[in-house]
Amino acid sequence: MGAQLPEGYRLVESAPGVEAYLALRQRSGLSPKTREQAAAALPGSWAACHVVHEPSGETVGMGRVLGDGGWYFHVVDMAVLPDHQRRGLGDAILRALLERIRADAPPGAYVNLLADPPGRRLYARHGFAETAPVRACWLRAVAWLRPRRARL
Repeated sequence: MGAQLPEGYRLVESAPGVEAYLALRQRSGLSPKTREQAAAALPGSWAACHVVHEPSGETVGMGRVLGDGGWYFHVVDMAVLPDHQRRGLGDAILRALLERIRADAPPGAYVNLLADPPGRRLYARHGFAETAPVRACWLRAVAWLRPRRARL
């Protein structure tokens, strides 16, 4: 992954550890997850990378790709800590993930993501375009996945 980073940052070609993942999600405003969810999800990444702030050793950014290795790839968990935003880290993370897909996926791969408003400019710079109403399908799918209450 050949992404350029500002001085003092290092791109690591793997998912962050569970604790760093949970902290990044919480501190960057993504929905919270449990340790059990993180421990199960991270090894399932088709590709992943994270950014370390070298002076502090802190993991300050991340991104992952879920995919079947053939034609379908979904960018997830894009996050950069607020104190490290506006330095090109999100661009570098996304560029690295897309380079991995270009290098290792068969021609014609389908790449998608779900974006909240703050990230849409980043994704548009990398060729993504809006294709569905905001959150319409996602909210419905989440409702289907909620555990059912036991009937007494």
